[in-house]
Amino acid sequence: MLTAAQSIIKKLALEPHPEGGYFKETYRSEGEISENQLPDVFKGNRNYSTCIYFLLTSETFSAFHKINQEEIWHFYKGDAIQLVMISEEGELSEVIIGNDIENGELPQFVVPKHYWFAAKVIQPESYALTGCTVAPGFDFKDFTLPTRQELIDKFPQHQDLITKFTHH
Repeated sequence: MLTAAQSIIKKLALEPHPEGGYFKETYRSEGEISENQLPDVFKGNRNYSTCIYFLLTSETFSAFHKINQEEIWHFYKGDAIQLVMISEEGELSEVIIGNDIENGELPQFVVPKHYWFAAKVIQPESYALTGCTVAPGFDFKDFTLPTRQELIDKFPQHQDLITKFTHH
């Protein structure tokens, strides 16, 4: 792993994330939304909002997953990332998240709720430090990390991309 990335992981006390990369929750609102005020996809109460640091290296990637809410990505440091998404209808889209705004990179991007999405650092031997904000707040009950075969069965037209962005 890269020295700069290792330093950030240590200084920010990041831990491995199940989808890949490293993370640390930095904010969880005190206030909650009761389950009966939320759509049926949510089981239990949710905090108003949560936020994490999320770091990817060129040796890791964020595997395809989805959550029940929109997820706002914020770019902080390093090299740009490619974020790919598949809608429930199978429509593929992608965005580059980074700080080279003049060349089309976006420093902030909102992933729509229920989209399958994955991400990787574009440059070799590099890293990207980002942040992710979720409202209502994140709970692992809202997180789906499918197997490669489950996604290929659902979206066979994207088999090559799914294979590239899944761990198993």
